[in-house]
Amino acid sequence: MNYILFGPPGAGKGTQAKKIVEKFSIVHLSTGDMFREAKKSDKTISALMESGKLISDEIVVDMVRKRLQKDDVKKGFLLDGFPRTLNQAQALDAMLKAENIKLDAVFFIDIAHEDAVKRIAGRRVCSCGASYHIHFLAPKNADKCDLCNSQLIQRADDKEETVKERLKVYDAQTKPLIEYYKKSGIMVDIDGARDEKEVFEQIAAKIEA
Repeated sequence: MNYILFGPPGAGKGTQAKKIVEKFSIVHLSTGDMFREAKKSDKTISALMESGKLISDEIVVDMVRKRLQKDDVKKGFLLDGFPRTLNQAQALDAMLKAENIKLDAVFFIDIAHEDAVKRIAGRRVCSCGASYHIHFLAPKNADKCDLCNSQLIQRADDKEETVKERLKVYDAQTKPLIEYYKKSGIMVDIDGARDEKEVFEQIAAKIEA
């Protein structure tokens, strides 16, 4: 059971990844988690992350390669956040071939860009840790936390103009993966516009089949 999960920002990849690894007892390989772990011991990665500079494909690929060599992934894995570019996808294929690892499916969770903007830009958070959404999980009092009555904020990454820029990067870098994996015959289209339970049911049905 070896899978890739990808899609545009706001598609719900993180939510679905948690559900998949819990139900099917496979390892969640998130590049975000790998970077945070590598930052503790790798000065190069730490410096790049602190500066906000783009981390090269070579560094990302090498980090994933090392992670795939650990024993816990032998029972199966879900790659989340990688590959993001065509170069990374091609490097991953070569890496998996060298390690004699087979990909079973690539799940592409798709949503319209306007839905992605609505989902992300509607998020609001409180300093106490509570999360809300102005459309789907609104607080009782506008802009106030139900738990502590503090002012809710919109994170910089969630602002509409930032989300639109992220979607432009996605279109330029990640969208070409759709054709790449379609040609390989292992891509599975998932309708991300449905609610999270229905999205998971689509994925689970394909895995169980």
